[in-house]
Amino acid sequence: MIDIVVVLRAEDAVLDFLSVLTPPLAASAPDDEVHVLIADSGVHLVLPPLTAPAERLGLLAAQVREPDESAASPGPGVLRASVAQAAKGRRARVWTHSPADNRRSRGRLGFDVAEALDTPETAGDTEVLHAVGYSPYLQFVSEIDRSLDRELVAVKLDFVNRHARHLLDANSPQHMIYTGRVPSAERYFTARQDERLRLFALLASLDDEAASVPDPWEFATSPYEAERLDATTTWVARFRDPADGPLVEVGACEGALTARLAGKGYRVDATEPNQIFRDRLTAGPGATEPVRVHPDSLELLAGTRRLAGAAYLLIEMLYYGQDLELLTALPTDLLFVALEPEVLDTALRPWLATAPAWEIVDETVLVRPALETVCGGRAHLRKRGSAGVLLRRRPTTERGADFS
Repeated sequence: MIDIVVVLRAEDAVLDFLSVLTPPLAASAPDDEVHVLIADSGVHLVLPPLTAPAERLGLLAAQVREPDESAASPGPGVLRASVAQAAKGRRARVWTHSPADNRRSRGRLGFDVAEALDTPETAGDTEVLHAVGYSPYLQFVSEIDRSLDRELVAVKLDFVNRHARHLLDANSPQHMIYTGRVPSAERYFTARQDERLRLFALLASLDDEAASVPDPWEFATSPYEAERLDATTTWVARFRDPADGPLVEVGACEGALTARLAGKGYRVDATEPNQIFRDRLTAGPGATEPVRVHPDSLELLAGTRRLAGAAYLLIEMLYYGQDLELLTALPTDLLFVALEPEVLDTALRPWLATAPAWEIVDETVLVRPALETVCGGRAHLRKRGSAGVLLRRRPTTERGADFS
């Protein structure tokens, strides 16, 4: 069996896979070569067996480049062919990035490598292991844990200082090297297709990557999310009766909250700009009589003012740099806003202090933080809690639309 390391950039091989690149010489055999495939350049390196770490890493040092935001996975087809060429019919262990790497270029590569090799043709011939690496949001259950001794840690630091020092103060968050990205213990895990799909989607934003699996944030199975959604429904019911008029739910995603509100008898105008999420919303709660589904984004709703509502619901969706002044243009006098407490304090409250159109009429804790597993127990994280703030337009300010 040979080891094949597939990374986005040359320095990644040293930062997360040094224990793979430098097996103990005493335990090495003459045929223990290690192959390194570098995706951003297409370079295929063969690290010869029975050689000291300095000699092996010298080959990688020559491949370290300046930051490049265009560096990307070449896709499953190219990766499959590259691994097959390196393996030459031999059984292989393939080491690569985590699908949940918060650097999306690395996450995509790790995802693509596993997808490329998860085929009937390669079954039994390849094993794919993902590096935990730097994971600021998730804690993983790993199968292989290798604690580096002081000598190997020194080798890793020396490599960075000699050959990648320009990345220590790089402006690119994708490529900057800092302490958390230089682990002294290297950990690896395997993942089934359903696990890696969910891991990849979990770290995505609100684009098609997030929508690549149904229910990417596990609203249907998470006790924490069920508590949050139930509490949000109860909170809305304290202040709005179904007879008061329709609710406009902005960014309804697949309709986990929409279904609860419709079940309580509310008419809901659910908006979702992402086509994939909107299709699932339409086929789910949107298929019922009290729910109407719309493609509008927050920006479009504020600009057209075409959906008047007894209240607007902006539940866990003001995380993406939206201009909060858009809220004043919405055609309603009542806004239900729910956010993580930290974001509420650092973003919404400062804006409200300078926004004369709105006053806070209620604040409530919807759910407190909790630790919870994700992706079938492959990882766990801290869910940060949710706080609700009910805003009412001050009578002296102009409403976002003419309701006459």
